[in-house]
Amino acid sequence: MGGLRALLWDVDGTLAETERDGHRVAFNAAFEACGLGWRWDETRYGELLAVTGGRERLLHDMASRSDAPPAAAEREALARRLHEHKNRDYARRVRAGQVPLRPGVREVMEAGPAQGIAMGIVTTSGRGNVEALLEAAWGPGWADRFAVVVCGDDVARKKPDPEAYRLALDRLALRADEVLAIEDSPAGAEAARQAGCPFVITWSSYFAAAEIPGAIAAGPGLHERADWQPPADGEIGPIGLPDLQRWWALGVPVRRQWEPGSAVST
Repeated sequence: MGGLRALLWDVDGTLAETERDGHRVAFNAAFEACGLGWRWDETRYGELLAVTGGRERLLHDMASRSDAPPAAAEREALARRLHEHKNRDYARRVRAGQVPLRPGVREVMEAGPAQGIAMGIVTTSGRGNVEALLEAAWGPGWADRFAVVVCGDDVARKKPDPEAYRLALDRLALRADEVLAIEDSPAGAEAARQAGCPFVITWSSYFAAAEIPGAIAAGPGLHERADWQPPADGEIGPIGLPDLQRWWALGVPVRRQWEPGSAVST
């Protein structure tokens, strides 16, 4: 087996705390704009993240609301309208700098290509949301930084289905064992696992307590070396590309050995 050829990054929760600071807030703005008295607090939104996809999340929530439209067609129409409004508001917030990249992400992404390691995006979030975040981070030429970008618009089945990862591998013409996926959630990890891709977990705020088996490394974020399993070499500084390469080369799944709340990056 040769060296690591590509890093495949999830977006929501992995590149940035988009769920807590972006999507949830934008959903609440959509409810208000549409004259609904609904509101998703952080706890409720965390529960709804078990459902992948924003429109699907809306429909799931409506099923438990007595004040939601009774007919399925009406609920579908309302979900589409709310989701469209949410996406516009989310893009506005991202462009205003309200949803920054998690610390350490930019440094690893910029180090990879210089060493012949391609960067890729594998998410089942909508393309408009992804483009807004990446353009805010790197400007209009953001797409030149990535060898592949797979979004929810490109697949029929969302994570935890492995379709998005398999499509990315096909487009890159790489084997699963030549890449490393970076995820934060059980659904994303399962998608990578089913596609055969080794994966690293950088715990996000909503999944800091989640048990996610099979990761070759797991820790609270790329911003520091403490609390990672396996331990990172050295005691200070952020997690860098050499750490990810070493863990990928070892390829041994680890058991989580740190407690929630021990410095998850925000």
